[in-house]
Amino acid sequence: MKSRSLLVQVLSVNLLLVAGTTVVAATALSHRIDSLRGSEAVVLGLALVATLLGNWLLLHRRFIPLDRLISAMEQVDLASANQQLMACDRVDSAEAHRLEAAINRMLARLEASRLEAGRAAVQAQERERRRIAQDLHDEVNQALTAVSLRLQASIEHAPDELRRELNETKRLAGQAMEELLALARHLRPAVLDDLGLLPALKTQVRDFADQTGIQAAFAVRGPVGELAPEQQLVVYRVTQESLSNVAQHSGAGKVDVELSFEEGTKLRIVDNGCGFTSRREGGLGLSGMRERALLAGGQLSISSSRNQGTRVELTLA
Repeated sequence: MKSRSLLVQVLSVNLLLVAGTTVVAATALSHRIDSLRGSEAVVLGLALVATLLGNWLLLHRRFIPLDRLISAMEQVDLASANQQLMACDRVDSAEAHRLEAAINRMLARLEASRLEAGRAAVQAQERERRRIAQDLHDEVNQALTAVSLRLQASIEHAPDELRRELNETKRLAGQAMEELLALARHLRPAVLDDLGLLPALKTQVRDFADQTGIQAAFAVRGPVGELAPEQQLVVYRVTQESLSNVAQHSGAGKVDVELSFEEGTKLRIVDNGCGFTSRREGGLGLSGMRERALLAGGQLSISSSRNQGTRVELTLA
């Protein structure tokens, strides 16, 4: 059974009170009821109706702030930064303002907790990426290097009929080394730690163009500003995911990557592909990029339409 609204419940109680009062009054004055003229009875009835109507109007006006707060709460999106209710005005009651303030404090606590948990998760993920990349580079790559050296030594002393097979095995070992190094760079680019953001982005865009055959350009506008390590990381990861989406989904022939330090820090990735109209799942994804941007104190906007390409813009404070 659907519960009734608070306004209906209060009005029902008031109606019962008025009706009960009327019955009691009529009983007490029963000896005078017969003497009432028709016009007086009509006036009494209208007075009762006016009382109930005025009661409804007053209560309805006082319950409007609650309806506003409910509507505002239903529209809150915790995935967006700095969510705050603005549901009350000067005619509302003190209780409504207290409730609004309490909800805003709760939203602030929830956002702070979400940001703290998100930062911790991203930091843990990056530490694990760094560890795996280091293991691939130091251990697995060294093991494959030793295998290649042993194969080379075996080739020099092997009979002619085995040299071809050993050379092929050595080639496969070298190919595995290159793939492992590429995977390690993808997990945690050493150039980002060693040389900084701009060389890392240049290398990323150049490698993307070499691997996909898509024309890619990287440009920097304005004097280079200082970015915190987590901001540099989010710029790199958003670029990485955007270029991956371009290669896998867009069918683009050209993509432009621009990092601007004019009027703040903005990263723009624009392609001339087929665009999209719905969210895709998998990998870091669009929601993951937005979350990373929020954790770094920024905002991510994505605009796309069919056959009009896609524009990804990251703005950092």
